[in-house]
Amino acid sequence: MRAVADLTTDCAGIKSPNPFWLASAPPTNTGEQVMRAFDAGWGGAVWKTLGNPIVNVTSRFGAVDYAGRKMMGLNNIELITDRPLEVNLREMREVKRRYPKHALIASLMTESREDWRVLIQKVEDTGCDGLELNFGCPHGMCERGMGSSVGQEPKLLEEITRWTKEFAKTPVLVKLTPNIGDILEPGEAAVKGGCDGLSLINTVKSLIGVDLDKMVPLPRVGARSTNGGYCGPAVKPIALHLVAALAREKSIGVPISGIGGISNWRDAAEFIALGSSSVQVCTAVMHHGYRIVEDMIDGLNEFLDSQKMASVRELQGRAVSSFVEWGELDLGYKLIADIDPKKCIGCQLCVTACWDGAHQCIFTGPSDGVRPPHAHTHGPATAPKPQVMGLLAGDRVPWIDEPECVGCNLCALVCPVDDCITMREVETGKHETWNDRVKEGRDKVPGGIHEG
Repeated sequence: MRAVADLTTDCAGIKSPNPFWLASAPPTNTGEQVMRAFDAGWGGAVWKTLGNPIVNVTSRFGAVDYAGRKMMGLNNIELITDRPLEVNLREMREVKRRYPKHALIASLMTESREDWRVLIQKVEDTGCDGLELNFGCPHGMCERGMGSSVGQEPKLLEEITRWTKEFAKTPVLVKLTPNIGDILEPGEAAVKGGCDGLSLINTVKSLIGVDLDKMVPLPRVGARSTNGGYCGPAVKPIALHLVAALAREKSIGVPISGIGGISNWRDAAEFIALGSSSVQVCTAVMHHGYRIVEDMIDGLNEFLDSQKMASVRELQGRAVSSFVEWGELDLGYKLIADIDPKKCIGCQLCVTACWDGAHQCIFTGPSDGVRPPHAHTHGPATAPKPQVMGLLAGDRVPWIDEPECVGCNLCALVCPVDDCITMREVETGKHETWNDRVKEGRDKVPGGIHEG
């Protein structure tokens, strides 16, 4: 019988049966929705942001489709809840009464110190497990002095966080905006303000496109539009970087709830490996519904089992120490591309990519190749003898000029056949970093601006 890992999660004192939470967004707008989500298997939910109700516009969403994939990126100009506060509070009480073991977090946004005091008291009276301060919304609310306008001002963020900690009895998470130069500045400000944890990222400020017939940006609201918040799979790399940047800093030292483009168990595992205690999902649910969490739970369990990890806590932060600055990378590490003739289909996309977009070291045909004038190695590129023949591609199988290959990976990335092009490690016997060269005074490379 397959072992089942312990997925129970404690993020900043907020406990849940698994690390999968719904992010504050349309999928957490009502109690009925949150209860259906909990029935489907979600471990927690961050309620759609509460404050003074607002008025929304139509339309509200726009999307980027790419290479046949719908909603690779989603743009959103919807604001916080447009429902009366008391209605939300009544539903939150009912959710917590029916699902006492699930995590229910109230996302909050308001202005004055007194507003924060009253709002926190009201939401905590529902029995919620924690608070998330929305300092990241990049549209609509920031023009009113809330959302990302707070997240982009570390001193103000620190002050408001300190207010909330003075009033709150439950854990306080601060949700950060990615629309800032250095994520450490708001992260450290939130920690100085006393937060119990951080959640990130909120959406990326964006325009999704333009209606070229009407000459209005999208999503179109009559004859006008505005910037919105970009989310979905397209923002995952940004989110991973910012989560890891905080997780590795000793000055942070608080739990992190990771958000941004999480669509499956593997995405979640990557966020957890880079330091997240819990993960929050929005766009994938808007696209596919609550039941995707079933595959997320099964997939994470199987992965943990394959790694002989008894608990998801063993995965947390495993990859953080390997995330370093460029100057700490090994300059002696070398890769060379290998092309499997049994799998090659002869499309030669790798040839075009290498010659037009990389380092001109892939050739075709039986004859030796002519290296470009800037090649580091003298003479022709030596073709394999006899010529490599492919199972499917015949004589169209490309070959690698190994002395010139810099191991950039581009050929493997553009190849449409899985594992047709792989990157082979080559031992060079050299192991040094740029920082080592700087310390030893060897950081001046020949051919500089003051030579010649």
